[in-house]
Amino acid sequence: MTDDEAAIEDAKRVLRRQLRTERAERGPAFSAERAPALAEQLEALTRSLEARTISAYLSTPDEPDTRAFLTWAAEQGIRVLLPIIRPDGLLDWAEHDGTETIEATLGMPEPASDALPPTELESVDLMLIPATAVGRDGSRLGGGRGFFDKTIAAMAECPLVYAVVHDEELFDSVPHAGYDQPVDGVVTPSGIIHLATRS
Repeated sequence: MTDDEAAIEDAKRVLRRQLRTERAERGPAFSAERAPALAEQLEALTRSLEARTISAYLSTPDEPDTRAFLTWAAEQGIRVLLPIIRPDGLLDWAEHDGTETIEATLGMPEPASDALPPTELESVDLMLIPATAVGRDGSRLGGGRGFFDKTIAAMAECPLVYAVVHDEELFDSVPHAGYDQPVDGVVTPSGIIHLATRS
């Protein structure tokens, strides 16, 4: 890692710590109150792209709440793949069937259904991914372990990728390095922002 990259990683850690503290202080009620508005935006994006297979995730209590949207997607017959954290730090995927468990090491909610071959992700029309913050330049601050950056970088043909954050977590830019994967858009409870920054 170069000195510049080390400085960027330090800046990420500082901002990530600040935003996680703010999420904790707001508490789960903040996300719950905004869940219907967020679901509306996620539904609108999915319909506009005519997506029939998507990847999404099960939100933690402090994250923007994805569960109302996942319920809607199931009702519409949309196939949803959800991530499962592998011991090697990469992601497997499983179909959303309404069940979930808590991953033992990181405490992240995961589907309880069987893992699918990694190639199943190649079938999705839209990826919805978590973020701690997003920049209007397409930069994304993740959770710090690089799960989604590695996944996106490894895909031969990546679909549109939209990060989901609270309105308060959208900035002009967030600290990012060359190995951080940009996103094509952002979804918040108040709207959808199309960025199309990824070549």
